[in-house]
Amino acid sequence: MRKLLPILLSAAMLGLGVTPPKLTQITVHVVNDLGKPVEQAEVIVRFYEGRNLALMKVKKSWEQRSSQEGFAKFPSIPQGHVLVQVYGKNYQTYGEYYDIHEEEKTVEVHLKVPQSQYTAHPGDDASK
Repeated sequence: MRKLLPILLSAAMLGLGVTPPKLTQITVHVVNDLGKPVEQAEVIVRFYEGRNLALMKVKKSWEQRSSQEGFAKFPSIPQGHVLVQVYGKNYQTYGEYYDIHEEEKTVEVHLKVPQSQYTAHPGDDASK
């Protein structure tokens, strides 16, 4: 079904008199600060601009989990402005906007470990 999606979209849009969008194959590679793959990270790609989402009647976002090698591959999506978000256990949340205009795009995401938290009131002791 995923391989048929671009063909079905094109046929439906031609019937509506709308020019089908250019598609791209997007892959997100999730690694940590040491360059090692992060597996089972939740990767979300949200569409924002560059397409007629209401006419296309397609999903406005796709979600995948990264593989053992840190890759999350998505089916062909319309080109345009997208938000890539990544949530990994024991890592800071990542979010970045991308303008995608290529037939294939690999986004490299470097997740960071959470930073220590500091208090704004060093003399306060909450236990008093």
